[in-house]
Amino acid sequence: MDSPGRTRPSRRSAQSEATRTVILDAAERLMLERGYIAASIAAIAAEAGVAVQTIYNSVGLKADVLAAVLERGATEPSGSGESALQDPVASPREASGPRSATDIIRLLVDWCVETNVRTAALRRVVAQAAGVDADVARLELRQSARLLHNFSETATALRDRHALRSGLSDHEAAAAIWALAHPQVYRSLVLDLDWSLGAYREWLGNTLRATLF
Repeated sequence: MDSPGRTRPSRRSAQSEATRTVILDAAERLMLERGYIAASIAAIAAEAGVAVQTIYNSVGLKADVLAAVLERGATEPSGSGESALQDPVASPREASGPRSATDIIRLLVDWCVETNVRTAALRRVVAQAAGVDADVARLELRQSARLLHNFSETATALRDRHALRSGLSDHEAAAAIWALAHPQVYRSLVLDLDWSLGAYREWLGNTLRATLF
């Protein structure tokens, strides 16, 4: 039987995580319904049934709440039961057993499709808020920079497998992946121009292979 000293911290941790989940659920609902600006911390607290200070203690400022909601959308389990790839190359480079360059592109495309489907509406909220809120503008820049960094890891994984075409540097490959896989491209093609997910998936995979290999 667990000792009280071991049980209490575990329970506190579980309670803290449950509270954080309730806060993020409430924040996501309100930001999608009202927009980022109108979804105040006080409104999120009321929706979640917690004190305002609890949000600051559990998650942080409002921009931190938005970042946490987006992060959750990018990393929650996919329909297959596997975790979505927060770092698109983490699985290809670190998992046991070799993966081919073709597998890496397939995983990358899967990650892009799954993540964009889950976060497209919130990313539209981010894009709208970034024009009027400096904290959100900085968040958007940080996320773009992190995405480019992650794709540089993808480029390195492809280089390790001698898959990048001659004359294409890792930096150029990462920039190409970033440009093609950027959430704005998904929003333009699928949400604005009414491409099907199948058409987007096929285009992204074919274009990545044609550009990189």
